[in-house]
Amino acid sequence: MKPVTTIVVILLLAISFAQLLMLIFQVEVIAAGFHVPVWLSVFGVIIPALLAFLLWRENKK
Repeated sequence: MKPVTTIVVILLLAISFAQLLMLIFQVEVIAAGFHVPVWLSVFGVIIPALLAFLLWRENKK
């Protein structure tokens, strides 16, 4: 794998892991006075993890 691709995969997995921790510990987020529901972290876990997997798989070919 190319170094940049490896860095991006690791970064996406770190984002996914951070979102998973936010989901587990029920961290409340308020952005510009708007309360962001905790369940939105599910998308923050799935989407970066899926992108990391697809990038890793594409680069493996």
